Amino acid sequence: MKIESAVFEMSAALPNQLPPSTMPEIVFSGRSNVGKSSLINRLLNRKSLARVSSTPGKTATVNFYKLDTMRLVDLPGYGYARISDTEKRRWAELIEGYFEDDRDLRLVVQLLDMRHTPSEDDFHMLDYLTQQEIPFILVLTKADKLKKTAREHRLQSFKQELSDFINVKLLPFSSESGEGVGELREILDSVTQDN
Repeated sequence: MKIESAVFEMSAALPNQLPPSTMPEIVFSGRSNVGKSSLINRLLNRKSLARVSSTPGKTATVNFYKLDTMRLVDLPGYGYARISDTEKRRWAELIEGYFEDDRDLRLVVQLLDMRHTPSEDDFHMLDYLTQQEIPFILVLTKADKLKKTAREHRLQSFKQELSDFINVKLLPFSSESGEGVGELREILDSVTQDN
């Protein structure tokens, strides 16, 4: 992956606005405010390619970023209570529309805040990915916010909380310190290389 080749390609607010799938796609999924945009910016070594907001629920579209060998897909965050039921339905239809479309989907990077127990919405997403047989990894964001002992405790807790997903990779990540960036780039490169 040539990170310098990354460009914002487009946003889709409705399923019929999704672009054709013309190259391998990596999807970023997670709760509102889990750090998807910050992760994408750090991964691509950019400050503001993906718009970052401290207000949850700001990403209301599926955003596409094109690189030389892959496309990164940023889904709207889920689980934010302060949006209307109509908007929640639109988001759900948009996300389902993406996953049900015939796309060259190689991997979902499912983000979880390392500081907290996964939410009911997180488990719904993990169950959906498992049932649909969509490959995914778990990236634990905001790793820099925990001291060493608390971090070890949360890693052990995740192993219990996520025992149904025992064979899924857990990758601590920090958009601040850069922890996990190199390993995540390697994973994305490996899944997008055509066999």
